[in-house]
Amino acid sequence: MGRIMVIGVSAGVGKSTFARRLGDILDIDVHHLDRFYWISDWVEAPFEDFLAAQKQVLTHDKWIMEGNYGNSIDLRLKHAETIIYLELPLRVCLYRVVKRYLSFRGKTRPDIGEGCHEKLDWPFLKFIITTYYSRKKKMKNRFAEIKSNEPDKVIVILDSKPKIEGYLLNRKE
Repeated sequence: MGRIMVIGVSAGVGKSTFARRLGDILDIDVHHLDRFYWISDWVEAPFEDFLAAQKQVLTHDKWIMEGNYGNSIDLRLKHAETIIYLELPLRVCLYRVVKRYLSFRGKTRPDIGEGCHEKLDWPFLKFIITTYYSRKKKMKNRFAEIKSNEPDKVIVILDSKPKIEGYLLNRKE
């Protein structure tokens, strides 16, 4: 388990925190896609630069890449040995997004581009609410396809807080 993708159903599901904890346990560098995608003051990086940053990470023997970004997920899927998917209830994701905003308001999180001060607005909340169930269904279908086409890939679905904690605890042993 050296090339790991951490993805999730939604913002607020805990991808960054999980990846950081897993990276500490396994002693593998963690790369947050938000750091590649967002440059100062919430400006999107050029897509070519976003892809180039990911491709650079993919040259390493071991890595954990965290984030969804459907526009480049196939690139990471092609190289990943393990895919860890986090899925918690919508209410938990929304609660965590609000909590994150309150915790980091006026500051930049360590897993996002420099100068991107934490923000929260209705379009982002609406995006989470309106895409949650369709993303859940899409991921279920995608995993079935991966299992069919690439049976050697390890897919780990963690759909509760106890399963997430248990998974991390078992990696320590």
